[in-house]
Amino acid sequence: MAQTTFQSVPAALVTGGSRGLGRGICVRLAADGFSVAVGYARNADAAEQTIELCERSRRHGGQCFTAVRADIGSSDDRENLLDESFDRCGRVDALVNNAGVAPRERNDITEMSEQSFDEVLNTNLKGPFFLTQSLARRWLGGACRPVEGGSFKIVFVTSISAHTASVNRGEYCISKAGLSMARQLWAVRLAEQGIQVVEIRPGIMATDMTSGVKEKYDRLLAEGLVPQRRWGTPEDVGLAVSSVLAGRFPFSTGAVIDVDGGFHLRTL
Repeated sequence: MAQTTFQSVPAALVTGGSRGLGRGICVRLAADGFSVAVGYARNADAAEQTIELCERSRRHGGQCFTAVRADIGSSDDRENLLDESFDRCGRVDALVNNAGVAPRERNDITEMSEQSFDEVLNTNLKGPFFLTQSLARRWLGGACRPVEGGSFKIVFVTSISAHTASVNRGEYCISKAGLSMARQLWAVRLAEQGIQVVEIRPGIMATDMTSGVKEKYDRLLAEGLVPQRRWGTPEDVGLAVSSVLAGRFPFSTGAVIDVDGGFHLRTL
């Protein structure tokens, strides 16, 4: 299929799209008519599985699905990720900053290492911030124009850890809190140019990242930690992201959309 076929189809770049929440986002976007560039760091097989699921979910024949390897903590990789996404899909209308890592070991903050702190913040905060900066510069420089009736959008996928302290993974909490501020900064900076910025804040989600603590959270969920008393799913997050990219929140730049089953509610 010629690249020109894709020019009228909005394209989204999803980092960390090979598994977990990222895969749920990619598949939902494919089902809703978007082209999707799947950013991944290591697992090429998983990224290809995501592409296959997107192909099965596609709405029509004019969509582009492609996987691009990139370590978003690397400046060169970030630029290549954008270059390849533009080249293969013909355009990029939305960036979903989803890629994230947990600490390799959960240690109390009195024992946290600088190496762990740097590794987590490099991927979870520095990478998304500067990837957003690079794409914003391209948009403002005229790299492409929005499809008719659409607009450019940026989504930061954070976590309830942005406001919930876990002292055995403090570097993760700090990274997500920082990413939440990045959402505010970019929303203010880009609003005048018509570029919407939104934060999706997932709660306790059933992914590879939480598989090691499943028994603990099964118990807490049954006890009512989350009012809706269930795990969140990649599909839940995919629906939220797709709604934003489809323009269903046109007057909500800078907003936080909680996808947490009511975890954020304060109750007595």
